[in-house]
Amino acid sequence: MTKKVKELVLHGKDTGSSEVQVAQLTNKIENISKHIKKSKKDKHSSVGLLKAVNRRKKLLDYLKKNKVESYKAVISKLNLRK
Repeated sequence: MTKKVKELVLHGKDTGSSEVQVAQLTNKIENISKHIKKSKKDKHSSVGLLKAVNRRKKLLDYLKKNKVESYKAVISKLNLRK
């Protein structure tokens, strides 16, 4: 687990909560973005990046609708724009 994920864990074995999933997707998006900057012609990775961004957006919309306090905490801890 990365530092960002550890901050959002609800309990010791938490890997499936929306907050943790958003943090893991954020790490994945950052890694894929670095890769795409190096290899601009890798179209498969850019498709994977779009899928990860859309999945994170859906999870953030869910949090915003159902768990407002958790949504605000996730946005502030991960430094996401919204």
